[in-house]
Amino acid sequence: MFRARRIWVTAAAVLAVAGGMSGSAQAVPRSDAGPFTATAAANDGTLPPGWRITGKGSAQQLIWRSGTRVPMSDARVEFHAGGRLLGVPSPAKDGRTFRLGLGAIAPKQLTDLQVLAAGRRLDAAGDNSASGKGRSEAAAQPAAPLPAGAIDPGKPGTYRTTTGEYTLNSVRLPGYPQPIEMQAVVVAPKGATGKRPLALFLHGRHYTCYKPGTEEITGDWPCPAGLKSVPSYRGYLRDQQLLASQGYVTVSISANGINAQDADAEDAGAQARSSLIRQHLAHWADWSAHPETAPPVVRDAPQADLSRVLLIGHSRGGEGVNRAAMDSLYPPPTAQDGYHGPVRWKIRGTVLIGPTIFGQNPVADVPSVTILPGCDGDVSDLQGEVYVDGTRGVSRGAALHSAVYVEGADHNFFNTEWTPGQAQAPADDDFYNDPDQRDPVCSPGTATRLTADQQHKAGSTYIATAARLFVAGDDRARELLDGSGRRAPSADPARVLTHAVGANRGAGFLPDGQVTVSGGKLCSAVDPDPAVACLGPDTKGGSPHFASWETSKEAGRHALALRWSAAGSKVTVRPSKPVSLGGAKGLALRVIVPPNTTGTQLDVSLTDTSGHRATLGRVRVDGLPGSERTASYWAREVRVPLAAASHAGLDLHRIKSLELTPRSRSGQAWLMDAWGWRPGTPAVTSAPLPRVDIGRLAVKEGDSGVKTYRVPVQVSGHGSGQVRVYVNNPATGQDTSRLVTVRPGANTIDVPVEVKGNTRFDYGVQHDVFVKAVHGAVVGAHRGGVTTENDDPMPTFTVTPIADRVTEGQPLKWKVTLSAPADVELNPAFLVQPVATGPELSTLDVDPQWLSENSGEEAAPERPLSKVLSLFLWTSVPAEQLSGEISVPTITDQVTEQPESVRFLAVDENGDPQSGGPELTGTVLDAS
Repeated sequence: MFRARRIWVTAAAVLAVAGGMSGSAQAVPRSDAGPFTATAAANDGTLPPGWRITGKGSAQQLIWRSGTRVPMSDARVEFHAGGRLLGVPSPAKDGRTFRLGLGAIAPKQLTDLQVLAAGRRLDAAGDNSASGKGRSEAAAQPAAPLPAGAIDPGKPGTYRTTTGEYTLNSVRLPGYPQPIEMQAVVVAPKGATGKRPLALFLHGRHYTCYKPGTEEITGDWPCPAGLKSVPSYRGYLRDQQLLASQGYVTVSISANGINAQDADAEDAGAQARSSLIRQHLAHWADWSAHPETAPPVVRDAPQADLSRVLLIGHSRGGEGVNRAAMDSLYPPPTAQDGYHGPVRWKIRGTVLIGPTIFGQNPVADVPSVTILPGCDGDVSDLQGEVYVDGTRGVSRGAALHSAVYVEGADHNFFNTEWTPGQAQAPADDDFYNDPDQRDPVCSPGTATRLTADQQHKAGSTYIATAARLFVAGDDRARELLDGSGRRAPSADPARVLTHAVGANRGAGFLPDGQVTVSGGKLCSAVDPDPAVACLGPDTKGGSPHFASWETSKEAGRHALALRWSAAGSKVTVRPSKPVSLGGAKGLALRVIVPPNTTGTQLDVSLTDTSGHRATLGRVRVDGLPGSERTASYWAREVRVPLAAASHAGLDLHRIKSLELTPRSRSGQAWLMDAWGWRPGTPAVTSAPLPRVDIGRLAVKEGDSGVKTYRVPVQVSGHGSGQVRVYVNNPATGQDTSRLVTVRPGANTIDVPVEVKGNTRFDYGVQHDVFVKAVHGAVVGAHRGGVTTENDDPMPTFTVTPIADRVTEGQPLKWKVTLSAPADVELNPAFLVQPVATGPELSTLDVDPQWLSENSGEEAAPERPLSKVLSLFLWTSVPAEQLSGEISVPTITDQVTEQPESVRFLAVDENGDPQSGGPELTGTVLDAS
């Protein structure tokens, strides 16, 4: 939990002011000087603790400072207000301060401010510690082990292994000022003959530098003198050794240079990581063709077979691996890519470990396994589930996409260099653990939490399982990944659950499509309306299936929600067209039930277009162990055979409806989808699809006239497909969406932006566009837009007294006047200062509620106002107006006093008084 000190400053914004001529002021550029932890804005006009607004003109920023250092991690730190995403702030080097440009966002719009990372609250108001409130602390106990599968890919192979490293010349990538290292560790089999498949690992986002023997860590690149590079790329040696013993050549590459520079990348570094991966693959292709040019460690290894490549990525490395698979099939725009050579490799599959997927743009035609850590404290919303759900209906559907849920696993321990006691650099358990508020599922020592070695062993086993299925083509490994309910014993004692889409699943019932529901309701995965959302805001815990994206509301992402208070309450799903289950052996359903529940039972029935009906069987679904801090609303795959439908004479080629009838007394469930299922892993060929990439254009507003600009959009590739385009309205923060058919050469995504020029100051405006694939398309750069930059100076302001000499009980008042009106609200601010001579107004002379709201301090004991920490005054000058008022409410008392004075001085963006700047001075006379 992150605690900010409780200092309340009554300011919807603190606008930096600096000294010019006496009596006037203007904003000054942002400084990285010491933190100013002013706090105050919500519905009552105050920002929460730790927040402030600073800056000059278009550089006006919303700043949050944490009470403790926020670890450099893979999840994005995001600012939200009023339930919508404001943006992704830039971190300062102190690891505590985060800054976001506000653009056209007015301070009055900053209600219900929150700092989130993968759905997890980071600010003080968002204590995510396990408090014991809400759902019971008695989490479900681990269930009995699943039956063992036919094979166990976690067993070491027969080859001994050899290990070594190579370092090549660094490379330059678009948008990254510092060159990126080309460094890797290779583990290969000894004595293996012929060409061997290649497995490439990419680590995630972590600290880049450390000082040996200390706890000092930084995110710099290159590392400063006296600091060493964190060897994150060496954290998968155990995984590499297992694969190498089975005959694979393995390489794990370093990406610290990207980690240190991706904070400002619109895609959080996905394209850069893809470029780095393909740079390494290109070298391996060269070395395979010309072995004599290879580094010694590569020459000593068997020749790599670039037609059989498996990519493994951890966290942001997972998103980079996904993008590399995409870019290898559908080339990205040249200007944004860091690799421009031919593709001389074939990616057979990907393994994504606790991955991010900020773009929600999985590659449908490349098989994947996504490992979801049940106790992930970094990418805690388990958004990697989108690598499964997001592929449905996008392409041919032949590629298997599996989710592997590892109960009790955290984010870091899959990498030994991120694991305490094993890492060279400082490391920790990413799942927050408060000894006084232990989590019933994920705190160390609980029945469900894995040790670091247990977790890593499970990860190695399922990486090897993916290799066995995707690269070696051994279909016996499929049952360990596709929801068949089998386990790999080498992963014991970890409890690992799986579900999947694709492969030999045929047509099915998909709530995202056109369906009619009776007895239940279609709910929305992402929607601010609790009546519509699948999980409301008060739900304890979350669901990987409902992970949020760029928009506060999404179209086309649904589930079927069931809620019943008596057994027998039938729910019927009718697709717009009959479904063909011909050739299927069973019906596979993915069903969510609440965590820690057991014994939910549903009868599954089908009806064909002739009205014949058959009950296929009854399924039982148990919830996962979960707490309010885990994403445990995760779908279990259950199957029923279709034999009963055949015996009842149903036409399996024309199924009209699916019925689910609860047999439990009461409960809740959500149906994600249902598919015709049969065993086998079909060959996968990629479809020729169009690719969409959104760019960003920055323009000056100008002094007059209206100009129309268009959001840069590139559509490449082949064929036509559908995407959903979201356009954000910067004035309201709301998004509109539409379904668009795209094809190369056609200008179907046309988003015009009008820019009106004038000579009045504003903060600039960012018009954002987001795009997501729906069918027959892929999306690379998923976000972009047009940014209008202000080119007019900020007005100066002067101060004149209205009532600067008053009797106690009356307010002191001043008028703040701008030199010219602005197009946005401006908020000059002042800080209390000692008076030059004579008695000073004290804390007992002013309204105590006003004092508390403006400083967070109590009136007693009595002390001069200048001794009150962070006592600010501010005023709001609305757009197109010239002035505003500031007042200090005084109170009467029974004490005979001499005249007392008060003084406030204009401040800069750090809250520091500006010598020579505008002053507010006043005197209060005794009423007796």
